[in-house]
Amino acid sequence: MPTPTPSTPVDDVTADEPPLGASGPRDDDPTRDGGAEAGGASGPVNPADRTWFDGIVRAHATAVHRFLVRRVGRQDAEDLTADVLTVAWRRRDDVPRGAELPWLYRTAGFVLANHVRKARPVPVADVPETLDLTDPAVVAVRDEQVRRVLGALAPRDRQILLLNAWEGLAGQALADVLGISRGGADAALSRARARLREAWDALDATDA
Repeated sequence: MPTPTPSTPVDDVTADEPPLGASGPRDDDPTRDGGAEAGGASGPVNPADRTWFDGIVRAHATAVHRFLVRRVGRQDAEDLTADVLTVAWRRRDDVPRGAELPWLYRTAGFVLANHVRKARPVPVADVPETLDLTDPAVVAVRDEQVRRVLGALAPRDRQILLLNAWEGLAGQALADVLGISRGGADAALSRARARLREAWDALDATDA
């Protein structure tokens, strides 16, 4: 899987399109070009920054790649993972230390939205057969009933449930990815689970 290094010309990768459904770049979109204020956009590389970046690549690149594979398929996931990590390098001063993974997931969401805006969306069932078949994400998308229930949910509910089930996010980590408060994230997850139960009940009633 190709990943950028601190020597990569980071300005070569930009996300100049707004997220899906937005009329312009959101203030909280970390893929926005911060210009001269973006950390690492110019000047010599700080050895501490290089060490930090190498550390998050080792620790989190696989998780980010898996996040994207589950949503867009393996063909595009490698390039998008590199885009996410490049944004992390370019905006390294903005990445919260100790909470890098939620920030990377949130950034991956914006990068994915930009990609979908520019390219053909990939159906959720298009998951590479080479993935671990015990992975709950693979089990879910291979199950017709689960696909039907997820498809009946609002996109926001589906996003929250998949972040919780696939990435194991809850509490503050989920809040960080969603860009809301801890209490708001807990409430959103509770509501999404309630709607999921309602969707299951409706499906059971239809199939009965």
